[in-house]
Amino acid sequence: REFEQYTAAHVLTFGLKPDAMINAQNVEIKSHGTEFDLSVFGHVTHVTMQLIGQFNVYNMLAAFAAAYASGIPEDQIIKSLEKVTGVKGRFQSVPSHTGVSVIVDYSHTPDGLLNALETIQDFATKDIYCVVGCGGDRDKTKRPKMAKIAVEHSTKPIFTSDNPRTEDPTMILNDMVAGVPNADVPVYEDRHVAIAKAIEAAQPGDVVLIAGKGHEDYQIIGRTKHHFDDN
Repeated sequence: REFEQYTAAHVLTFGLKPDAMINAQNVEIKSHGTEFDLSVFGHVTHVTMQLIGQFNVYNMLAAFAAAYASGIPEDQIIKSLEKVTGVKGRFQSVPSHTGVSVIVDYSHTPDGLLNALETIQDFATKDIYCVVGCGGDRDKTKRPKMAKIAVEHSTKPIFTSDNPRTEDPTMILNDMVAGVPNADVPVYEDRHVAIAKAIEAAQPGDVVLIAGKGHEDYQIIGRTKHHFDDN
C-alpha cells in the first residue's frame, strides 16, 4: 500500500491479509490440494486448488492479479488456475490407494527441506516419514543440518543416498548421522530400499516425503547416471 504513493501507475495488491485488494481467507491446506475463499475487491469465490501449501496460495494470488490486471474475466482466471497441477517433483502429490499421502519434492538444501516439512505439518494428522539424503561432491556442511531438520520436523526420518557421485555413500551418510548423535535414525544406502521401507511402514493418514531429487529421473553413482525416478 505504501508503494502506491510513489507511482502514478495503477496498483493491485494481493496477499493473505484482508486489506489486500485481492486476498485469500479461510485457507485450508490438505494432503491433495488447498482450498480458500478468494476475495476480489470484496467479491468472494471459493477456490479449490490442486496445489498444496500456503506458498502456492501466494503464487496463485500473484498469477490471478497479473491476469486480472490484463483484463481477463475473474471466473475464467479461477477456472484455469484450479486446473493447474504444478511441476513434476516440486511438492508433487503422488497417487496412492493405501490412504498414505506421498509427496515427492526437490528439497535438497536445508531451507528447502525445512519449507517442505513445515508445509506438511500444516495438514498432517499422523506420522511424517522423511526419506532424505545429501549429494556427493557438494557442500558437506549441509549434511548434518539437513539431518537435524529431518529429525526435528518429521516423526519418522530415514537417511539414504541422493546422488553420491564420486564420494563413498557410507561416508556421506556418516556425515548426516553425525548431525544427530542422540537420534536413532534408520539408514539405508540403497535409495530403492529406503523408499520401499517408508511406504511399507506408513499407515493410512501418514505422510511420506521423498526429498532431494524431485524431477530427476536418474541417480549419479561414480560418474555414471543410472535410471532412477522417485515417482
